Amino acid sequence: MSEQDRINEHSKDKQLEPFRRDTGENLTTNQGVRVDDTNNSLKAGARGPTLLEDFHLREKMMHFDHERIPERVVHARGSGAHGYFQVYESIAELTKAKFLQDPSVKTPVFVRFSTVVGFRGSADTVRDVRGFATKFYTEDGVYDLVGNNMPIFFIQDGIKFPDLVHAIKPEPHNEMPQASAAHDTFWDFISLMPESMHMIMWVLSDRALPRSYRMMEGFGVHTFRFINEQGKARFVKFHWKPLLGMHSLVWDEVQKLAGKDPDFNRRDLWEAIEMGEYPEFELGVQIVEAEDEHKFDFDLLDATKIIPEEDVPVRPIGKMVLNRNPDNFFAETEQVAFHPGHVVPGIDFTNDPLLQGRLFSYLDTQLIRLGGPNFAEIPINRSVCPVHNNQRDGYMRQTIDKGRVSYSPNSLAGGCPMTNPENLRTFVHHAERVEGHKIRERSDSFKDHFSQATLFWNSLSEPEKDHLVSAAHFELGKVEHKEIRQRMVDLFNQVDHEFAKRVAQGIGVPEPTEEVMKNHKRRSPALSMENTVKDTVKSRRVAILAADGFDHSQLTAMQQALQNAGASTKIVSKFGGKIRSIDGQEIEVDKSFVTTASVMFDAIYIPGGQQSIEALKQQGDAIHFVNEAFKHGKAIAATSEGVDLLKQSDIAGAVMVEPQSSEPMTSRKGVVTALNGANLSAVAEAFVGAIAQHRHWTRTQKERVPA
Repeated sequence: MSEQDRINEHSKDKQLEPFRRDTGENLTTNQGVRVDDTNNSLKAGARGPTLLEDFHLREKMMHFDHERIPERVVHARGSGAHGYFQVYESIAELTKAKFLQDPSVKTPVFVRFSTVVGFRGSADTVRDVRGFATKFYTEDGVYDLVGNNMPIFFIQDGIKFPDLVHAIKPEPHNEMPQASAAHDTFWDFISLMPESMHMIMWVLSDRALPRSYRMMEGFGVHTFRFINEQGKARFVKFHWKPLLGMHSLVWDEVQKLAGKDPDFNRRDLWEAIEMGEYPEFELGVQIVEAEDEHKFDFDLLDATKIIPEEDVPVRPIGKMVLNRNPDNFFAETEQVAFHPGHVVPGIDFTNDPLLQGRLFSYLDTQLIRLGGPNFAEIPINRSVCPVHNNQRDGYMRQTIDKGRVSYSPNSLAGGCPMTNPENLRTFVHHAERVEGHKIRERSDSFKDHFSQATLFWNSLSEPEKDHLVSAAHFELGKVEHKEIRQRMVDLFNQVDHEFAKRVAQGIGVPEPTEEVMKNHKRRSPALSMENTVKDTVKSRRVAILAADGFDHSQLTAMQQALQNAGASTKIVSKFGGKIRSIDGQEIEVDKSFVTTASVMFDAIYIPGGQQSIEALKQQGDAIHFVNEAFKHGKAIAATSEGVDLLKQSDIAGAVMVEPQSSEPMTSRKGVVTALNGANLSAVAEAFVGAIAQHRHWTRTQKERVPA
């Protein structure tokens, strides 16, 4: 049997198949007894009391009463998907991890994306860190790469994690605010924790507002070890890079989306997979030789620090494709259990004090959340390779262990299950000499809290800096205690003096008068989202605004051009149903103005048709749709009479929307127009290019547009 055949034989899909159940069968109890009526309880007479002997009622109610399990303390709101990972080439020189050796093998994965702070019922688009956890079902057991969409964390030592979470969660006296850091207890904590300054810069940046789970990076956060067959160990940092590029929403959008569609990111992931637009991520690694551990001006084991990609380039080693949605949210996405301690031979830990705390916390969490020590037997968590050990009993035990032996050593079972020799891909911890006094201290190498926060600030584009300052105004503007706001400005002054002054101007505290720490001026271009992939419109969503009397040829030609480029379109009009073109052809409306908004799309196109445009010009929702998209920096295109709708909107004062007589087409700051529909192919080409840029921040007048 070939290697791939063995993988197929034990594939996660095949393993889950016996647990999948279709609807459409006859109703039974949990014991398989067929039931003739599930609408009426058993009574003594039609108006009499319900009888205790109604076993179907009691079972149905009992199960319903216990259908909820404790939600995760953090990462409660999430979305998951199945897929596979494939290494590009063997990296045996770095690690003996089997799933990183053979490029012909597809390793099954399950990925869960999540917000961190909010409860399960909060919105997707809040300002927050996003979880990015990947479960690899490898031949050597389950490997969990439990990460976030930011490469660092707030704290350096796991013992501070309860304090951090208590501070950022809703305040205990009134249980407010939900899914938000914009309150006193969080910023009180942060203002007294200088080690958090680097992470705070990331949280205030556009990285905290991802456009899609498909368009955000992922990181392992900690420094781990790769170990090869020869026993040589190297330090490794893990990176997930989305092939669609890294893109964000804007703050005004996320607030509106929380009302229009609080499931925006979850729905986006689900619909993309259903439409065959499979999310793809490259796995990359930064490798540091053991002898180079101390060559940096920071400590590799400090989880509040990055290794700049310009210093240690990220090496792509494989690709992950997510190609199947879960069949049941609870059974898979809600019950999946990740743990950074789930490692396989070839991957090991370091002495990162934050990682050490997580190694305890994650395992301990599952005992309460999933009912006991047998959570690994839940189908979504099961290893695809055989499991043999002497673990027994406990809540929800599903394995039926045969025989009388459940201990080691033994002779009655021939010593089985016996330990493995090292040459059988056995997990062996890296042999590291450790000695020292038992002390509650932190290494001096962990005490630089500002230089990388400054590096992050220096690396951002001007629009990104503007957004970060505005985020600080919102977050700290919600803080009631002035002394907390002042402490934060004082800390920001150690990041960058001008930055601190800009923040102070918006939150009602005095601007710092002196520069307390000189800006080192170092930059890392890889940290700016401005430098991400901008050469594709694959899976982008475009709204086409139209009404009765639209130009059918223009609309369908643009639809086809966008679809050929990989984007998808939705027809948006005042009402649902159908609209009729100039030449009498009908098309189905996908969304009405009341059920959607520009914030749910990446771009807008307005085809010609005098009657259609005259109707849209009378609709405030249509004008608002255009204004709002322009204000948020999105690409807009209009042809023929469609240009008149742009002239009617407020964007005409911010950018010239009508071509000059000598211009067959114009493209200015992401607004593409043509007075003649014959130029549609050129318009489509320019429009696709404008959408690929994601946002057009050069619209300096956009803030004057009401939306």
